[in-house]
Amino acid sequence: MKILLVSSYLPFPLLNGGNIRLYNLIKELHKRHQVTLICEIRPNQSQEDVGEVEKICFKVVTVPRKKQWSLKNIVTSALSTQPFLITGHTLPEMTRAIEKELASAHYDLIHVETFYVMQNLPKTHLPVVLVEHNIEYLVYKRYTQKASFIFKPFLSIDVKKIRRAEEASWRHATAVVTVSEDERKIINQKNTFVVANGVDTKQFKQKTITKDFVHKDKTILYIGDYKWLQNRDAVGYIIKEIWPVIKENWKEEYGKVKLWIVGRHMPDGMKKLGEGDSAIAFDDNNPKSTPEIFTEADVLLAPKRVGGGTSYKTLEAMAVGTPVVTNNLGLEGLKIEKVRDILVAQSPKELAENTISLLTDKKKYQQLSQQSRQAIEKTYDWSAIVKDLEAVYSVAVQ
Repeated sequence: MKILLVSSYLPFPLLNGGNIRLYNLIKELHKRHQVTLICEIRPNQSQEDVGEVEKICFKVVTVPRKKQWSLKNIVTSALSTQPFLITGHTLPEMTRAIEKELASAHYDLIHVETFYVMQNLPKTHLPVVLVEHNIEYLVYKRYTQKASFIFKPFLSIDVKKIRRAEEASWRHATAVVTVSEDERKIINQKNTFVVANGVDTKQFKQKTITKDFVHKDKTILYIGDYKWLQNRDAVGYIIKEIWPVIKENWKEEYGKVKLWIVGRHMPDGMKKLGEGDSAIAFDDNNPKSTPEIFTEADVLLAPKRVGGGTSYKTLEAMAVGTPVVTNNLGLEGLKIEKVRDILVAQSPKELAENTISLLTDKKKYQQLSQQSRQAIEKTYDWSAIVKDLEAVYSVAVQ
């Protein structure tokens, strides 16, 4: 099958969930299909990054991404029926690139990554498969609920615009793909299918649990890209509300315990939350690979209060065999069994208690570690997930 893939981002380097997902799906598709990618490229991405994607594509065409937060975009959006998100991704150059490609070669379908580049598609008779990583208007609605009362009215108006545009894109697409069953139900259309997020189980290998586990010092991990609000919010929640309960109930006989915050784009305000506590380590320049970081950690503490989709950090930790403690929103969209594969709690006290119980009970820890890995191998390996996407393609071209 010849696929024209139009994306709001270049999927390399593999530093966030969207890049990881699209890169791995293209890599698997490349084994059986011809994929041409037309995508936006950010100023911080290089030709070397483009080269890495070219290895798994028939052809790659990049279009410079506009600066989202500009006065022009803000004013244009304010005076338009279009939301700010779409204004920033409306690119005539992308439309011209798509028109040129469609005129020069035959394609079986167009695969679109994120609804907010749909407006760049020219009129076409080809089937269009739209992939939604989140229900975007719900993500922004959650952001708005936490915003200052000064900005809330303006943000609320933009959320309504996003919803109208996003729902229209679902109706115009031949097929819509979500990453979870919960989001498929929200869209509630017959042409909607689930293609979950996944993990490269060959890269994320299961770790070995040491004999001295109970008595060795423990490391509680949170990892993320902190340009995203949901990750900054999670760190604030952990440090302010969960970590104090862990420290209060942690016994000297357990050894030492450290809270390890890892990731890029850490704002200074977030780092200040740990001032005066030597047991909190902020690590924004770690040279180790992601699998190595998960292997070194003893538990991933990953509560989620805003955002949508499914969490790569949860899947990757489970693939390594590092147990995960999260809440209901953090589990959203995952076919994972509570208690058996992952520990889920709601209140800061319960999240702290679950973390401590895991780190002080070797038998419980080993069971959860093994079962987490098994769950990933069964359901979330990319080689299996790409077959779900190919099934959607088959339906779309009928």
